[in-house]
Amino acid sequence: MTTLTADEVQRYKRHLVLREVGAQGQQRLKAARVLVIGAGGLGSPVLLYLAAAGVGTLGIIDDDRVSIDNLQRQIIHGTRNAGALKVDSAAENIREINPHVTVEQHAERLTAENALDIISQYDLVADGSDNFATRYLVADACYFARRPLVYGALGSLDGYVSVFKPFEKQSDGTPYPTLRCLFPQAPPAGLVANCSEVGVLGPIAGVIGTLQATEVIKELLALGDTLAGRLIIYDAAASRFETVTIKWDPTNPLTGLNPTIQDLSQHRTTTNPACAAE
Repeated sequence: MTTLTADEVQRYKRHLVLREVGAQGQQRLKAARVLVIGAGGLGSPVLLYLAAAGVGTLGIIDDDRVSIDNLQRQIIHGTRNAGALKVDSAAENIREINPHVTVEQHAERLTAENALDIISQYDLVADGSDNFATRYLVADACYFARRPLVYGALGSLDGYVSVFKPFEKQSDGTPYPTLRCLFPQAPPAGLVANCSEVGVLGPIAGVIGTLQATEVIKELLALGDTLAGRLIIYDAAASRFETVTIKWDPTNPLTGLNPTIQDLSQHRTTTNPACAAE
C-alpha cells in the first residue's frame, strides 16, 4: 500500500478523519491514475479537485492552447497562460495546488490510433471533450480497455453527468449501459451548436465538472452508489437537478446482443476526432 508522508497527512486530514475515506482510502487515491480528456471548462474543475484531493497521477490530453475567451469558464488557466499549451498551463497550476501530484501531459489529439494505448495507462477516465466524435471515441475505447468513464457534457444553461462501465454487469445480469445506449447515434452535423456559437454560462462548467470529480473519487474508492445506469441532468435556469435511468439497449452496436463494433476502426473515418475541450 502506498504510504503517506507527514506533509500529506497534514494536507489531507479532512479526508483522513472522514469515515468513508480514512487512511486506506487516501492511500488508494494516491496510488490512482486518472486521465482527463481536455483541460477546458469541464476538465478544469475535475483536475483542480482531483489534484487537491490527492489523486496521485493525473494525465491530461489536449492539443489546444489557452485563449482569453477560455478564461470565463476554464478556471485552471490564468491570464498569464494565454497562448500556452493547455496541458502545460494546467500542469503548472496543479503543481501549485499540490506538489505531491504527478502530472502526465499528452499534448496531442486523441485518435483511433492512440486512444487504447493512452487510456490503458490509467485506472479511470473523465471526459471533458466538447464534440460527439470524441465522446464516442472515448466511450468505445474505455469499453475495450475496460476502464470506467465519468462522462460530462454542457449546454448553454444545462449540463449532464453519468458513469459508463458497460464491461461490468448490473444486478439483473445485463451489462451497464454505454454512451450508445443513451445516444444511439450522433445528431446530424450542424444540428447541435457548440459553445463558441451559442455561449455557455461559465459556472455551469464548474457545477458539472465538480460532479464529475466527485464521481471519479467515488469510483476509485467504491464509495456510495455508482452513477452507472443513471444520468444527472442539471437545469440552471430552473435551479433543478433531475436523475433519470439509462437502460441497457440490447440492439446497441457495441455491447448489444449482436455487436457490430469490434474495435476502433470506424473512428478512423470520423472527421475531427479532436479532444477539444468544453
